Amino acid sequence: MLSSNYAQKDYQNREAERNSGVECSLCNSTLTIFDAEAGEIVCSNCGVVIQENIESLEKEWRAYTTEALRGKERSGMPTSLAIHDRGLSTYISDSHTDAAGAIISPEQMSKIRRLQKWNKISNFNSRAYTRNLKNAFALLSRIKDKLSLTDAVTEKAAYYYRKALTKKLIKGRSIEAMIVACIYAACRELSILRTLEEIAKAANTDKVFAGKCYRLLLRHLKIQNLPLVDCGNYLSRTANNANVSEKSYRKALEMLSMVKKDPISFGKDPNALAVAVLYAACIKEGEKVSQGRMALAGNTSIVSLRKRFADVIKIFS
Repeated sequence: MLSSNYAQKDYQNREAERNSGVECSLCNSTLTIFDAEAGEIVCSNCGVVIQENIESLEKEWRAYTTEALRGKERSGMPTSLAIHDRGLSTYISDSHTDAAGAIISPEQMSKIRRLQKWNKISNFNSRAYTRNLKNAFALLSRIKDKLSLTDAVTEKAAYYYRKALTKKLIKGRSIEAMIVACIYAACRELSILRTLEEIAKAANTDKVFAGKCYRLLLRHLKIQNLPLVDCGNYLSRTANNANVSEKSYRKALEMLSMVKKDPISFGKDPNALAVAVLYAACIKEGEKVSQGRMALAGNTSIVSLRKRFADVIKIFS
């Protein structure tokens, strides 16, 4: 029943897109109704038929249960860049029967043999390329599950990896480091709060070499105009992880707006800077929070917290 509701909503959305922009020539009204049985678009204000003989987008079959809906659906798995064959894999077996189980006629057997031959040749020529994509996207899927990344991030990361593989940037470098670099570039582009260290830790690889691969991607793929990372986003995440009071969080927001304008904050890690500002706000409001707890909530080291805290104190001293 739930799937039927989704199908009905999808149909209504498509009809709304079809009717959008249609204007009545008599009363200039854009309020229209689509009659699926007659194939007409009618003005709901004056009743004039605006368009007729329109092909209906409605399904030609009906389903009243979820099982019947699943059995009659003809759509397969959607294509994805995060799959090595994009979800469009084909395999011609050596069987002498077709999909229905009927024996293939001798007249078509020579054609089938020729298709099987070229299918094997094409798979053999792209074996190294396909194997690389299989290993890379298997790692991408694991990192996606560990970090709870969205499909948009994985699709963008897979796109960057395919471009890097085409330009032969993978040669001499590890797949893990390049995947981490692609995911970080996708997160930066989509304004997702994930640091390079977090992604490298999830992939169990070196963050220093992953950073080199990231700079390589920026240079060769010409990835430009990436949005700047806002410290305020890290501030809210750290406050939630550390269970800081609302009073201290609002004080930290006021302090952070002043810290951003000071030149002493230029070039500093936005995550460590946000953690230091939140820690300073807790001290000013009299809330007892240890440095270890704050550093753990902000996913940074205590040393970085102390250094950035010293910079924040200089601004407000």
